[in-house]
Amino acid sequence: MTLPIEQYSALLAKKTENLTALLKPFNAPELEVFASKPSHFRMRAEFRVWHDEGSLYHIMFNQETKERYRVDSFPIASELINQMMQALLTEINGNDILTRKLFQVDYLSTLSGEIAVSMLYHKTLGEEWIEQAKALKSRLENQGFKVQIIGRANKQKIALDCDYVEEVLPIDGKHYVYRQVENSFTQPNAEMNIKMLEWARRCTQNSEGDLLELYCGNGNFSIALAENFRKVLATEISKSSVQSAQYNIEQNGIDNLQIIRMSAEEFTQAMNGVREFYRLKGIDLKDYDCNTIFVDPPRAGLDQDTLNMVQAYDRILYISCNPHTLADNLQQLSQTHRIEKAALFDQFPYTHHIESGVWLIKK
Repeated sequence: MTLPIEQYSALLAKKTENLTALLKPFNAPELEVFASKPSHFRMRAEFRVWHDEGSLYHIMFNQETKERYRVDSFPIASELINQMMQALLTEINGNDILTRKLFQVDYLSTLSGEIAVSMLYHKTLGEEWIEQAKALKSRLENQGFKVQIIGRANKQKIALDCDYVEEVLPIDGKHYVYRQVENSFTQPNAEMNIKMLEWARRCTQNSEGDLLELYCGNGNFSIALAENFRKVLATEISKSSVQSAQYNIEQNGIDNLQIIRMSAEEFTQAMNGVREFYRLKGIDLKDYDCNTIFVDPPRAGLDQDTLNMVQAYDRILYISCNPHTLADNLQQLSQTHRIEKAALFDQFPYTHHIESGVWLIKK
């Protein structure tokens, strides 16, 4: 597989043009545009495994034609993933216990040099598999890899040591530790994530009062933003993400951040007094003076109730993975707020996907 690196600047210019046009009706200032590395930028990759006459290799499918093609190297993915792709197949080829009914391999790498390899099977994994997987891990470590091996099958998950890696991100001259669990959401382009976090920190510099964050994941943004606020209250529905967030809060010495396991929709109900939640026991929402809200919603954007709630805040930091639903939400938000800053983060080079951010101030 090769990348059209020579076309990267033109492709980014087209994205900039498209996002500028979408934000124009809302009098957005000129976009800050953050370019990605043109290769080896993606920290996660998933491949199906093809078995061919006793050998096996990674494959992907063309989304349009459904045609499969062999992948021996993947220049979109980090150099660490590319190294592991080669090393893993070399080590498991010919090993019936590790390769029989193996149908997929997922890789999660970090800038800090750690990698998790998840091997997915159409069979139950037993003691033989564990023994062989441990030997595999040892051989890969002898080659210099800091690797975690996870086996997954139907209703079964085996992590030899642990099911996560630890990322260390340099943000504005400080190092932040983030535990990232395999098969959980993490920002795929780590260097672009750093640029997003630094941009968000610049937007919220000199803030007064507290921050509310919806959809906080493993605490990626809330931990980096905490020092700009008196207190931070954040919500997340995924149990594994909340556990990671709690660990990350402790590792980074953050003492003004509270995470609640509930959805944005549930939190909106709690704020509006629609119903009481046991998960809020011991937390007095009146202790928080949240005049800034941060949202990073799924592709569908903010639901109507949350959109109504968000409008009550003086400042809104909105990160979006879908510029069209962002524009839809801005139809309402622009009635009460103006766009102070806007940015494009090229998380996904060579695709039509656009990650963007807007910093909104109440009129």
